[in-house]
This record gives sequence, structure tokens and C-alpha cells, in this order.
Amino acid sequence: MAVPKKRTSKSKTRSRKSNWKRKAFYASKQAISLAKSIFTAKSNSYVYLSKDVNSDSETNS
Repeated sequence: MAVPKKRTSKSKTRSRKSNWKRKAFYASKQAISLAKSIFTAKSNSYVYLSKDVNSDSETNS
């Protein structure tokens, strides 16, 4: 079984952990921003059906 020869330093471990947390922070920030824009129906980056499209198709049938 492969075993690392030397122990990883605390600074390298903390650096990797902070990078991982930073990526998660920005991903969550972007998801919240997208959710807010969809909620207000002002999204340009997400395709979805609005309520107007469904109500028009029901009245025509």
C-alpha cells in the first residue's frame, strides 16, 4: 500500500481547505443570485416557462 513519505504541513493543509471553502462560497453565492433572479422573473441566464405561457395554452384548448 502506498504511504506518503512526509507529513503535509499545516500551512499547505489550511491553504487547500481555504481554497475549497472559497469555491463553495462563490458557488452558493451564484446559486442564490440565480434563485433571486428567477423568483423576480428577471433571469437572462436561465430558461423556464412563465405562468403566462401555461394560461394562454389552457384558454386556447
